[in-house]
Amino acid sequence: MAELNFELFNNTLVQQLVGPQDANLRLIEKIAGIEVASFGNQMTLKGDTGAIEQAKAAIEVLYNRVSKGIEINEQEVKAALRMTGDGISGDEAQNLSDIVLKTKKRHIYPRSATQATYIQEMMKNELVFGLGPAGTGKTYLAVALAVSMMLEGRIDKIILSRPAVEAGENLGFLPGDLKEKVDPYLRPLYDALYEMLPAEQVDKKIAIGEIEIAPLAFMRGRTLSNAFVILDEAQNTTPMQMKMFLTRLGENSRMVVNGDLSQVDLPRGTISGLRDALETLKDTPSISSVRFNATDVVRHGLVAKIVKAYEEKSKKEYGDE
Repeated sequence: MAELNFELFNNTLVQQLVGPQDANLRLIEKIAGIEVASFGNQMTLKGDTGAIEQAKAAIEVLYNRVSKGIEINEQEVKAALRMTGDGISGDEAQNLSDIVLKTKKRHIYPRSATQATYIQEMMKNELVFGLGPAGTGKTYLAVALAVSMMLEGRIDKIILSRPAVEAGENLGFLPGDLKEKVDPYLRPLYDALYEMLPAEQVDKKIAIGEIEIAPLAFMRGRTLSNAFVILDEAQNTTPMQMKMFLTRLGENSRMVVNGDLSQVDLPRGTISGLRDALETLKDTPSISSVRFNATDVVRHGLVAKIVKAYEEKSKKEYGDE
């Protein structure tokens, strides 16, 4: 068993970091499988070398967070441990944890190293593919960056879209007009916006066209300039639909295309436009793809276990995507 001793410099911040009855340290012990002791501003970690190095990096990330006035809770602890996983150094984790997206209602930080990489790639590239299961923050972070860029005056419009492909349902048989038929499919996009902007601002921007939420079919024949364009559930596009969407990109715009290739709802035998695009564009400059997995799930802990079980089943049956 290895032992690591180190010092944090502000006792007041350390008290906030460790939590009531050292609850945050106990959570680190449980997740990392190590022993953690705190004596004033002195920390002692005992356990497997890799685990204590990860825990030290996570504690330093948490110390950095609390020094910025961020309250440390269970979710912050879990996020710090995700951020420092997969052999990421303390300095790298610190740099990743410093990424912040500022919106009207909250500041949004990455909750895993993959999320941080995803934000960096969206900032850097004109087209980014976000791949992986639900609950990993793909759409939420893309909307957050779009809102942040709009508030900074870097774009004029946010366009959010989904293909109206039904998982076992038929839109034609649903009641109501077209808006009422498709709104349930677009609800997650509305939800993300309302978490970042006051409701009256969202409604006003939608009314004047600064924010547009529409089915993929509404993109045909347009050139989308000075915009941040997000396509969600892209695994449910056909290759022709995907080509149509990608070629809408105009000047001073960027696109984010998100999807989960394990959740295709297209008719049997139909090739996913997302899969086709990834293969077709894999060597094209200014295009990036970021892959999430079960360890990046930031919903209820059981969701990550469910996703992991399905990932393992998919690998056995179909090979690694």
